[in-house]
Amino acid sequence: MTRSIRLIADDYGLAPGVSSAILDLIERGRLTGTSCMTGFPEWEEAAARIRPFRRRAAVGLHLTLTDQIAATGSSSLAPEGKLPGLASLALPVRRGRIEERDIHAELDAQYDRFTEALAGPPDHIDGHQHVHFLPAVRNWLLVRFGGSAHKPALRGAPGLAGLDAATKVAAIATLAAGFNRSMQRAGFNVMTPLCGIYDWRQPQKFTSTLRAAVDTLPEQGLFMCHPGQVDDVLRARDPMQGAREVEFAVLSSEDFGASLERAEMRVMDGKV
Repeated sequence: MTRSIRLIADDYGLAPGVSSAILDLIERGRLTGTSCMTGFPEWEEAAARIRPFRRRAAVGLHLTLTDQIAATGSSSLAPEGKLPGLASLALPVRRGRIEERDIHAELDAQYDRFTEALAGPPDHIDGHQHVHFLPAVRNWLLVRFGGSAHKPALRGAPGLAGLDAATKVAAIATLAAGFNRSMQRAGFNVMTPLCGIYDWRQPQKFTSTLRAAVDTLPEQGLFMCHPGQVDDVLRARDPMQGAREVEFAVLSSEDFGASLERAEMRVMDGKV
């Protein structure tokens, strides 16, 4: 009996080369869908390109609170209009240096940009650098969707990992502590376990990470990936570059298609 694997590409909208690579993989049937970053000036154009795929692919929102330009401009979250790094985001939030209302305003703006450009809500929600696990973002999810009968699916906590990624997985799992249970209790569908975590500074590890997911990931789980093609916009916005091209090459390859056939698996399509 054929099983399904859910593959979701992060960062649609980050740069034209990233968006083009993701659309290519969706057309090939190699991705279940993607998560969109809506805060960039090119978002309207990127949204127009992915709009025709909404019936065949899961299109979600990739909440972004780190390193990029804030959709809401200057605030306690982004004093100079730029979102902070993850290390300086998490602890100040807990100490009250960043006002939760400013975080919620930024998330509202990103969500509204998604719904306006794509004429409807996201199929799922996750976070750039896993920020959806932060307490302030959990609160936003509960406030924004608490009374809604149709809640977006959420990316859940990571599962077990090999020794290569154990430290990274442990750090993410600590950030995600209690997330699955609390969100499921609130009525959200939580996609778990999360897989696809590896050291992207060693892109050669992606193939083995993907192979392990094909062999072991349950259907309720999710494999996140970051395929792309490097362009000048990406170079200016994000340090993850070479690994994106490796991931794109692997996911688009005949070898990957053959590995799915051997494992009697298919890439899940449609809504999550």
